Amino acid sequence: MELQLHHVSKQYGKKCAVNNVNAVLLPGVYGLLGANGAGKTTLMRMICGVLKPSAGSISLNGKTMETLGERYYAHIGYMPQEFGFYPDFTAREFMLYMAAVKGMDKKRAKTRTEDLLDMVNLSSAADQKIKSFSGGMKQRLGVAQAELNNPSILVLDEPTAGLDPKERVRFRNLISNFAKEKIVILSTHIVADVSYIADTILMMKQGRFLLQGERDAITENIKGKVWELLVDEKTAAEFNSKYSVVNLHHENGMVRLRIIEETAPSQNAQNVEADLEDLFMYYFGEKAEKQEVPYAG
Repeated sequence: MELQLHHVSKQYGKKCAVNNVNAVLLPGVYGLLGANGAGKTTLMRMICGVLKPSAGSISLNGKTMETLGERYYAHIGYMPQEFGFYPDFTAREFMLYMAAVKGMDKKRAKTRTEDLLDMVNLSSAADQKIKSFSGGMKQRLGVAQAELNNPSILVLDEPTAGLDPKERVRFRNLISNFAKEKIVILSTHIVADVSYIADTILMMKQGRFLLQGERDAITENIKGKVWELLVDEKTAAEFNSKYSVVNLHHENGMVRLRIIEETAPSQNAQNVEADLEDLFMYYFGEKAEKQEVPYAG
């Protein structure tokens, strides 16, 4: 299974939402990471066939979406950011309705519905109306319907937005279970979610890919640029206005700062290992928004 994005762009008048994106995706979990407005949702909607690219092509195993037609859509499972539920449907009724929309036969639809409701821990709530569900329950139902046709490509747009920490952990584990032998594209601006489950990071900004790489290797881009030091509160305030401070922590009247800077901000600063959150702040923090950065892709 191979999904190819070849010079994919999407133009709305003078605004370019997605700009010349290239990628080859194989089975695994891809974390599509970027700030709001980076072009993530537009790209995912093109992959799912909801939007047509203004330029470029999307192919599956070497055949374009247009050539494959309905055969392409049979490979897609999609959970949009704002998913439209029918509040007076029960979870079971909704799943069977979505199965009909996807063209599944009744026998398979019933079997998949029961299996998936069990998998997302909603069997006990299968006959409850969706309007009584919590946000986490609705999100789990959303990913269950995306899995109904057992897609080869599972596309999840901000699936953990608005969930409490416990539900987010549950949801991440659920996605990991679904990810076997599939291409899973998980869009988010919550760094912790992709830190735990993504194999590959696709970092997007202003409609283009900044970086593409394995989760554990991609932070090499800012190796030697992350520093920690302990300072008094006055110095902390000065450093906070001068440098890109990722984190600060008060310790016994002092302040521990974590700073991203090309060179040591002070003689007392110690170089520390960079993580994905540091990388995100390097490219999307307040100071980064004012800078031009090189693009990959």
